[in-house]
Amino acid sequence: MFLIGFLLCAMMIGVALFMQYYMLLEPCPLCIFQRVAFMIIGGIFLLGVIHNPSSSFGRRVYGQLIVLAAIGGGAISARQSWLQHLPPEKVPECGPGLSYWIDNLPFTAMLSKVFQGSGECAEVQWSLFGLSIPEWALIGFIFFCLYGLKVLIKGR
Repeated sequence: MFLIGFLLCAMMIGVALFMQYYMLLEPCPLCIFQRVAFMIIGGIFLLGVIHNPSSSFGRRVYGQLIVLAAIGGGAISARQSWLQHLPPEKVPECGPGLSYWIDNLPFTAMLSKVFQGSGECAEVQWSLFGLSIPEWALIGFIFFCLYGLKVLIKGR
């Protein structure tokens, strides 16, 4: 099952890159952090595939790591979804962008700016069945969290 989780994460990153380079949807800072969370989850799944733990303790460790990463990613996508549902007058102003913040701010200040969100994070660029990209990402993070909990509880 770790292989399927890895392939799902790779597919999600592939879809994000397709949307960026072929649909020309520019990712906001929160979108980039969600991608990083999916990459971390995919990396944990890949380590699980390579390691192939035989004990239930080893599988539970991977389950716990997946849960933690999925909660982190889910918090990011929930924050962006919340920003997208704000009334227009409460939407934060657009900022200079992630690369500027990385180059000019200390790490903690950069993280603070990213999680405050900006106007571009509140913009809904694409939706499917009435759900925006971060809402679909949140569904993915919830799925991975539930799978990680299953592995954590059952050990398989």
